[in-house]
Amino acid sequence: MIKSAFLATLLGVALSKEMAQDKVKAAALYKTGIIHSRIMTNKHATFDRQRAAGAYASAQYPELGYTECVDGLAVAISGDANNTFRCNNVDLYHFLSHEALGSNGGEGSSSWGWTSPSGREFLAIGQSDGAAFAEITSEGKLSYLGRLPQYSVPSIWREIRGYKNYMVIGSEAEGHNIQIFDMAKLLDVDPASPVTFSNDADLTGLFKGLPIGRTHNVVVNEETNWVYAVGAAPRNSSCAAGLIFIDLSDPAHPTSPGCDPQDGYVHDAQCLVYNGPDTAYVGHEICYGYNEDTLTIYDVTNKPNSTVVSRTSYQGAAYTHQGWVLDTKWQQFLLLDDEYDEYDRVDPAADGYHVTYIWDISSLASPKQTGLFKSSHHSVDHNQYVWGNRTYQSNYGSGLAVLDISSIPSDPTGAGVEEVAWFDVYPEDDATPEGGVIDFVGSWSSYAGFSSGFVFVNTIERGGFVVKLKE
Repeated sequence: MIKSAFLATLLGVALSKEMAQDKVKAAALYKTGIIHSRIMTNKHATFDRQRAAGAYASAQYPELGYTECVDGLAVAISGDANNTFRCNNVDLYHFLSHEALGSNGGEGSSSWGWTSPSGREFLAIGQSDGAAFAEITSEGKLSYLGRLPQYSVPSIWREIRGYKNYMVIGSEAEGHNIQIFDMAKLLDVDPASPVTFSNDADLTGLFKGLPIGRTHNVVVNEETNWVYAVGAAPRNSSCAAGLIFIDLSDPAHPTSPGCDPQDGYVHDAQCLVYNGPDTAYVGHEICYGYNEDTLTIYDVTNKPNSTVVSRTSYQGAAYTHQGWVLDTKWQQFLLLDDEYDEYDRVDPAADGYHVTYIWDISSLASPKQTGLFKSSHHSVDHNQYVWGNRTYQSNYGSGLAVLDISSIPSDPTGAGVEEVAWFDVYPEDDATPEGGVIDFVGSWSSYAGFSSGFVFVNTIERGGFVVKLKE
């Protein structure tokens, strides 16, 4: 931890800097989709190789029960390296394969949780052939309840977000559209008889207003009843794969007043009613867009006539992927992850140890990149979500990382950020010289929003892990 903090301090001073977007490079490589296409080609190469090697045949991965993390290892099966997981301050409670979670194809992706009015904790788990549903019991066990099949054809890219008691499910598969499923349907399901729900009879709603029925991601602002489809191909459509506005006031009949194509392709975003130091925007609906080479901030209060407040790039920008604000009630700082800086060997991630970029957004028109946290894990970062004073990161081959970010408001260089827990879900790369590979393997997503403290980690190859921090 000391080494990571020291590196963060040095690198934060030397390499942490926001900068204007390189418009020539942006026009030639990002707006054309060349960089995105290159990344997709590399990902497909990995996925095809893993598929051919049988890594996605999830039946090979046995169910695992409670395993304490002792001296840096959770030894789920004694003598079995592929079921021995490197860890720190995190215990394994349960693991089920994608097959045990009802999938014929596996290939896990996104996940999200819902807590019922009575306090029961449920999950929607992305897989190539649909979404699996499970309950986390009070003992930390996954209880499989059923699934919602894909709407068109299988696709490894399936993103899920919660909206009130619904799950909003998008996919990169053409013709999939956006499914809206009521999680309350799970309340009376008997785990002894899991239910395969119907896209015809069991959906609350289906949004069909995407250019070709596909979207990379779905973004939810529960407070305003809006959903945003982002990365909805093709780039040459009138929406340019930007923000597509979807009104979910009536989930059974979602409608759209239009879109915002001004900054082109949006890979991911977080949209919130603004409250923070920039008084000009208090009460406005703001979207923080992660737009391949920039942090792009939108004011989407007046739909469809939204505005771009700022576009800002940064040293190390290779593929601006995703991020999250530290505090939704006081939006002064956010964290950003870049999915390609490790892969493309760009400083400050050129050594392959992934980086979390820290931004001061006190001025929405002029955000500043104030520092970073340099991980001690050799892998590619992917998704992170902030719960309380911690960010829970899914970093492909190195798995789940939990960072204490409470120091950032007083020291935005990142020097005080500490990795307090981690759980490596991909032991297949442990024997490499760096202890991890720069590749698109392992964990895709995690969900840590349950009051029980249980954290769900979805993996591409294996299935789902339920873990919990020791403290």
